[in-house]
Amino acid sequence: MAHAVLGGLVAVGWLVLPLVRGEGGGREEGVENGATVTVARSEGVTAPAAASSEAVGATTGDLVPPLVAAGAAGALAAYTYGRRRRRATTRTTPGGSGNRLIPLPELDLQARQLLVDVDNCVRASAEELGFAAVQAPADAMAPYREALARAEGELRAAFRLRRLDDTDTAPDGDDRRESLEEIVARCQDAGRRLDAAAPGFDQLRALERETPAAVEGAETRFRELAARTPATEAVLAGLHEGYAPTASYPVAGDVEQAKDRLVFATLRLNRARQCADRGEGTKAAASLRAAEAAVAQAGDLLDGVDRRSAELATTAARLPAALASAETALGTLHDRPPTDRSAEPFPVGGDARLTRAAALLAGVRREMASGPYDPPDALRRVAEAGALLSEAGEEEVPGLRDHALLPARGALTSAAGFIGTHRGAVGSTARTRLAEAERLLGPGSSTLAETRRADALAQEARRLAEQDVRAYGTPSGGDAGAGTGGAVLGGILLGDGGGPVSYGGPRTRGRRPTSPA
Repeated sequence: MAHAVLGGLVAVGWLVLPLVRGEGGGREEGVENGATVTVARSEGVTAPAAASSEAVGATTGDLVPPLVAAGAAGALAAYTYGRRRRRATTRTTPGGSGNRLIPLPELDLQARQLLVDVDNCVRASAEELGFAAVQAPADAMAPYREALARAEGELRAAFRLRRLDDTDTAPDGDDRRESLEEIVARCQDAGRRLDAAAPGFDQLRALERETPAAVEGAETRFRELAARTPATEAVLAGLHEGYAPTASYPVAGDVEQAKDRLVFATLRLNRARQCADRGEGTKAAASLRAAEAAVAQAGDLLDGVDRRSAELATTAARLPAALASAETALGTLHDRPPTDRSAEPFPVGGDARLTRAAALLAGVRREMASGPYDPPDALRRVAEAGALLSEAGEEEVPGLRDHALLPARGALTSAAGFIGTHRGAVGSTARTRLAEAERLLGPGSSTLAETRRADALAQEARRLAEQDVRAYGTPSGGDAGAGTGGAVLGGILLGDGGGPVSYGGPRTRGRRPTSPA
């Protein structure tokens, strides 16, 4: 604001200065070549004469820059004033009188909570769209898909800002306040979009009227998953036997959790039928919605086991070629071929990068020969060794990014699945790490550094999410029936004892609650 005022004063001074300078002398008029000539006089000094028409043109030209400067200064002042007012409005406490700033710790907490709430709403809305797509025509779904896509875009931007706020170069002071305010604003906008679309979505699904048909569809999917569970248990047992414990750890408890969700779904499907028979359409719809979400999460958990089995097999098949390629590069840099790949690390002299790479590769080779191992972890170490060799030799090891991409995608999928099926307990930090990993592995990513960074972030997101779940504990089902605690942990039911979540934002996600009893 001070800069704008100063600019305005300079502009005004520029306008007034020619007038002040003109008051000090007299004028003489004469005729030169038939034209009237005005001569300025000041303290006995005669200025060069000029034609009056030229003088008028010159004076008008001199006025243009000051007028432009004055207008620009005024516009800048108006913009700055309006921006300050908007910022002052957003900085007030919720429901307050608008006369004080929210303290930064409180604003930070608000931003974190909104990120969690809106992320849960986006996830639940995406699931609901999947359920509705079974019966609703595609063109009728378009407005709700668009609302979800816009909300997802705002949420991604908010997570990106949060990630920047968590780094070593995080803003401070007013810059941090502005960053947090933008996170809050983007989350609120995302929530409003989903809230605005929620009533129309309810009419589209019309669960109160279509409960019997929807229950039949949910029961069909339930029976498919129940029949599939024993086979998935056998797959998990095979992972325990064929690989190191760390390889199967990400899905170790998934089958049991899937069973828990299916038990909850059984109770809710029965309740939905009973309520529909009594003509209690609202309660029937609420029970059905909870059952559908539980069945969907059970499917995700079982899918995770099968997907992990495929990932481990693919990684184990690719590992020998990746290891051989890295060993060849190491031998080239050391100026001798790796004839004995089972030997100890190459004596590579004083280059610490080569020494470290040799140790990594030799360790992987020993694990592969000695017994069960963790293929993704082994491939990560090969990729790390390849990165060191590329740096030392100034030439990338062939296929290095592809080697790193496979475990990175597996880690991302694992973290996303865990957070999705435990979202009732996972905080903003794990979600922020996951969002950044997704961004780095998204369209347009191409560098090895981005891939390895995404892998590390995805693993960190999973660790942080597990910590949140352990701190949250296991919710008690109470009198609500078996599996209810798991449903709260999975974000299927609101943790305050309300009804099931549904398509919508923070204000509408728990609409039409039903008693948990």
